[in-house]
Amino acid sequence: MTSTVSQASKANGYIFTLLAIVIFSIQDGISKHLGAIYPPVFVAMIRYWAFALFAIALAARTREGLKITATTRRPWLQILRGVLLPTQIVMVITSFTWVGLAHSQAILAATPLFVALLSMPLLGERVGWRRWLAISVGLGGVLLILKPADGLFDRTFLLPLGAALLFALYVIVTRLVSRQDSAMTSFFYTGVVGAAAISLVGPFFWVTLAPADWGWMLLLCITGSSSHYFLIRAYEVLDAVAVQPLTYLQLVFASIMGVTIFSETLTVNMIVGSLLVVAAGIFTVWRERVVARRRAGLPPA
Repeated sequence: MTSTVSQASKANGYIFTLLAIVIFSIQDGISKHLGAIYPPVFVAMIRYWAFALFAIALAARTREGLKITATTRRPWLQILRGVLLPTQIVMVITSFTWVGLAHSQAILAATPLFVALLSMPLLGERVGWRRWLAISVGLGGVLLILKPADGLFDRTFLLPLGAALLFALYVIVTRLVSRQDSAMTSFFYTGVVGAAAISLVGPFFWVTLAPADWGWMLLLCITGSSSHYFLIRAYEVLDAVAVQPLTYLQLVFASIMGVTIFSETLTVNMIVGSLLVVAAGIFTVWRERVVARRRAGLPPA
């Protein structure tokens, strides 16, 4: 009976993961559409207002209640997380417009590799030769993606590259706070602090939305909240090693949307480089899990 329940929970976890990925992909397409018309800071601010309301409502419905959920032992780190993510989102939306949806996602796929690199100086983790090899292969893939067709480096590629590094830092800080704060507490601060932080800047970029674009903005707010919700539900029953490989489907969906909807072009360098980055990222996450289980005295599987 327990095994049946466990299998059902895992099946639900995979469903939640796939739902999150599909919604994230739709969210990216809408972000590119709106970011090409309106200031990315403004688009991100409206989205964050909805995100904050969702986070507060979700926290209020938990067993602990809003007051306990909002209690954190690492307030400064939670504030740092809340500032990092909206900054990264603004960079990503801008990147979708300047660099392209598919190309940006190909570079952003390198985030797990940057997390592994930053975990050494910031978390004191040791990286063995296997992960070093995977990181080297993955970074080689990134260089291949960045290699321009005409031999001239496009400086706009620094935007998604910087966004990937910034999100990696956000992941590292999230790992630090997770040692003392619950996932729901972190989610609460992600929404509330992020909304407060971007609201200090966003009003200076305020513009009037066209009537037709209010529908797109509403859909962006809905996808922004629901995608995070499904991802949280997925992590409740699945390990990162099970979720991470599926998240790379977002790169596939981004490529399909980029080519079919936004008339983007996929180069051979980008495709080969993306395959190297994805393979290296999956191996890195899997290896982290193996090492963690070994340190805990648990079997590898």
